[in-house]
Amino acid sequence: MSVPVPLLRLRAAIEERGASCYLLTVCDDASPHAVHAPVRWEGDVIVANVGKRSAANAVARPSVSLLFPVRAEGDYSLIVDGTAAVASGDGGQRIRVTPTRAVLHRPAVAPDPSSSCTADCVPLLPATSKLP
Repeated sequence: MSVPVPLLRLRAAIEERGASCYLLTVCDDASPHAVHAPVRWEGDVIVANVGKRSAANAVARPSVSLLFPVRAEGDYSLIVDGTAAVASGDGGQRIRVTPTRAVLHRPAVAPDPSSSCTADCVPLLPATSKLP
């Protein structure tokens, strides 16, 4: 089975940034909930061990984001949007995130005034990508 090129690019970008990020979920009152979590790949999904709040949020609202922050001045943040599934295991909760979109993002040095986006973005996994 071959891995789609966008997914290979996403794997490489995550590998460059290390195995931890911020998992962003949404609470019942629509407020954001951010936690720092180690992540790993299992097949084509990104897995994180999480607490009860993050797991409950993901069950109720499975659209989540992973944020890999900048490592140095001028670097890109990596933002991965995905669909979460929650599983119990080894005394805790795990969130399995199937990536649906990923982008490297940083403020633009000189924004293009004719553009609606004022950032320097590099899509890695466009929202229109279909994964196996």
